[in-house]
Amino acid sequence: MRLRLNENNIPLLATAVVCLALFGAGGLRYHQQNFLSAGNVVGILIDNAFLGVVSVGMTFVILSGGIDLSVGSMVALTGVAVGWAVEQHGVHPAIAIPAALLGGALFGAGMGCLIHFFKLPAFLVTLAGMFLARGLGFVFSLSSIGYAHPFFTRAAEIFVPVLPGQHVGLPLTALIFVATLVVGVYVAHFTGFGRNVYAIGGNEQSAVLMGLPVARTKILVYTVSGFCAALGGIVNSFYTLSGNPLAATEVELMAIAAVVIGGTLLTGGVGYVFGTLLGVVILGVIQTAINFEGDLNAGWTRVAIGLLLFGFIALQRGVSWASHKARAH
Repeated sequence: MRLRLNENNIPLLATAVVCLALFGAGGLRYHQQNFLSAGNVVGILIDNAFLGVVSVGMTFVILSGGIDLSVGSMVALTGVAVGWAVEQHGVHPAIAIPAALLGGALFGAGMGCLIHFFKLPAFLVTLAGMFLARGLGFVFSLSSIGYAHPFFTRAAEIFVPVLPGQHVGLPLTALIFVATLVVGVYVAHFTGFGRNVYAIGGNEQSAVLMGLPVARTKILVYTVSGFCAALGGIVNSFYTLSGNPLAATEVELMAIAAVVIGGTLLTGGVGYVFGTLLGVVILGVIQTAINFEGDLNAGWTRVAIGLLLFGFIALQRGVSWASHKARAH
């Protein structure tokens, strides 16, 4: 009996191979710096937690065949808005944080409505959303706002050990990322909403003919992305204990890169939320390796990411071409 690999799984398999290869190469080159130590591996997850949260939301958008360029600005807006409310106006974080998350979700829902009901390009709508959210961040504050409220300092001290006998564990930021990932995997692969997202990304017209709730699903996709972007802003604020209107510049591009490198097709309909985790880890490993080199310009991080993106886009095109050719025969 011959085992046949589903062509839709090839990008995810390639992502896993690249991830293992990078860890292997890093372990060989930086063995004296304990590159493969549990502390460093967990550190990669911690440092990229807010990017991971944003990328989970971006995965749903790209799976549906859309794009969201507003997420980085929403991260910055959320951090500044919460800091403005808590530190400058005495609002308790238990009120400010849920309000910010609700605001992010409503912002995304508004963009989803414009995209679906007015048939506007997602690129242009979310580009406008990017400028709007970033501008609102500067309206709240022109400079960084430090978080001094005891709620944030206590939250920053939360630590869940993952290895007995070693001081290696997950802080609240990483725990939020893991929880978001688990929920994202469940929603994408085990709910009707997730199946609708895949159907719309595969062929929206066919989804309409099948009677699927296309309008509701597309609006919810951008609602999820807006919520995850706002949650990413909260995670980033816990990580830095500050809100900055200049924060998360280019994060929308990094999130798209993580999703694509994670094996999700830019055309929609194919991909896995778990693959996005691998994409985020790959970006983190590249950044860590550049830092370990010490004398390398940080620009090499973007060079490496760009080359990876080119490679995965070419792989996606090749898989799509082979699939069409197989169906034609």
